[in-house]
Amino acid sequence: MELAAQTFRVTRADLVRYAGASGDFNPIHWSDRVATTVGLPGVIAHGMFTMALVGRAITEWAGAPDAVVEYGVRFTRPVVVPDDDQGTEIEVTARVREVTEDGLTRIDVTAVCGGEKVLSQARATIRSTR
Repeated sequence: MELAAQTFRVTRADLVRYAGASGDFNPIHWSDRVATTVGLPGVIAHGMFTMALVGRAITEWAGAPDAVVEYGVRFTRPVVVPDDDQGTEIEVTARVREVTEDGLTRIDVTAVCGGEKVLSQARATIRSTR
């Protein structure tokens, strides 16, 4: 079973807010000059910010934050965020892999930005509240 897709817009302003909240002021998250100097295509979103957005989708599917039993990912590709008002979008989809005898649902999650998967081995276990 496929779960309803969710899309999240990410702008440079979001990266500034996340940097302030997390304390991660690495210039690859705000300076094109530094990002390209180290071989990146431009400013990239914080990996944990990307993971948090996907976690928001998982929480929505589960019905409540405390219904997320387990969640993990591997970072595959950076989310490049252009310096404009539109930013970029991350589309999050998932499919149910298994419903266990004890009522837990295991899901495989896919996060795509610019046509490329940005996470791998993204999986969650949720307890349905609906």
